Amino acid sequence: MKNRILYFAVLIFCGQLTFSQDLKPEYQKFIKNFIANVKSNNKEGVAAFISFPLGREYPIPAVKNKADFIKRYDQIFDNTLKNEIIKSNPVKDWSEVGWRGIMLNQGTLWIDTDGKLLTINYQSQYEKDLKNKLIASEKGKLHPSIAKFKAPEYILETSKFRIRIDDLGNDNYRYASWSIKKSMSDKPDLVITNGKWISDGSGGNSHFDFKKDVYLYQCYIIVLGTSESPPASLTISQNGKEILSQDAKIVTK
Repeated sequence: MKNRILYFAVLIFCGQLTFSQDLKPEYQKFIKNFIANVKSNNKEGVAAFISFPLGREYPIPAVKNKADFIKRYDQIFDNTLKNEIIKSNPVKDWSEVGWRGIMLNQGTLWIDTDGKLLTINYQSQYEKDLKNKLIASEKGKLHPSIAKFKAPEYILETSKFRIRIDDLGNDNYRYASWSIKKSMSDKPDLVITNGKWISDGSGGNSHFDFKKDVYLYQCYIIVLGTSESPPASLTISQNGKEILSQDAKIVTK
């Protein structure tokens, strides 16, 4: 859920609170071109606008490249999405929201100022059904002790640990971890529930807090950072003192 799409889901919220600017003529030009390609159902033309990989809501795999996009085009661009794009007015319905880019309406699409489509915050019925099917399949591959959850969030890997974060519903997140050599079909070495998701400002960064006795496990998701920033990190504190900090890669999100 909080994948690359999470990043822009945060931006949608921020976009509603941030003054949006009228679209500059040079931006209107490529927006009009994008709309025209959608209207004519020119899949290759639309693909030329996409910044790959194009994230989809986990566990739906990201769209890897142009060929993958064309193959999955109708699964993503259904009639509802296409109609919203086709009927949109480049001047009235598309707006520049500072450094965040250009959004359609309240964030259905986000395009950068170079004319590249970064994300689609819309899910067709096909993708909704596919997501449910993939989640059901995934649950069957997990250790039974963690096979129940509302939605998967992230799988992170540090040099030592594999970490799985799931949404249990009602603002309750679960942390499960294994040594990096183990499989998620094995019983987790550690499970913590009642975790909280916390947004870290308007840049899209966020973290999860999981408390167990005197320990605090924090998983940071880094969207806005430096060129040297990892995509994620794990920090463990004991009685408020940091005892471990490791960079992490996002395996799935």
